[in-house]
Amino acid sequence: MTKEEWKVYGNVFSEHSRRLLFKMSGQGYFEELESQISVGKEANVFTAITKNNDRIIVKIYRLENCNFNKMYDYLIADPRYLGTARNQRRIVFTWTQREFRNLMLAREVIKVPKPIAFKDNILLMEFIGKTDPAPELKNHPPKDPEKFFKKIVENMHKLYNKGLIHGDLSPFNILNHNEEPVFIDFSQGTMITAADASILLKRDIHNISTYFKRLGVKVDEDSIYEKITK
Repeated sequence: MTKEEWKVYGNVFSEHSRRLLFKMSGQGYFEELESQISVGKEANVFTAITKNNDRIIVKIYRLENCNFNKMYDYLIADPRYLGTARNQRRIVFTWTQREFRNLMLAREVIKVPKPIAFKDNILLMEFIGKTDPAPELKNHPPKDPEKFFKKIVENMHKLYNKGLIHGDLSPFNILNHNEEPVFIDFSQGTMITAADASILLKRDIHNISTYFKRLGVKVDEDSIYEKITK
């Protein structure tokens, strides 16, 4: 993709992000951005096409208009990032790195998008789906809610045994890929030794339980917590 072609994104990305996308494209990670999947408070997510005509995910964290104080508080509660500098750009870069690092750890035990590369505020990941992205759980309820719920709890248990808590688990951050859960959006993932680990885990359990209760699944949040942490 030429610099002229990248100019169409001038009003979408910051100058730093635009230059970084051009650089990563030139390094062969992808040929061109294809389409936008989502616009979030912290990041925009796109599909991109590689030279082999495969799709990957390009997640671009915002360098402006983020809740930097909230991000910073999450980071310094994580034992891995206690020394994070209180600099807006550095916070976003560290946030991106943490999601990459969490995905690398999580993929050892559960299905998540395979992390490909990251640089500053841009994260490249495996595309989950065929022609279209796998749907979020909130938009595609499982055929067997109880079975799907048990798989989610088992995944949370596997993550916990690996020393990791997702920290932002909800029907928005789980894909229903051929009736199998795929966890995504690991930027708030933290270690089980973090000061707020128990609070985040209980919040994850509550968010998921609330959704599945609406689908008729009987849920005891206390027993689920015990099962995950045993």
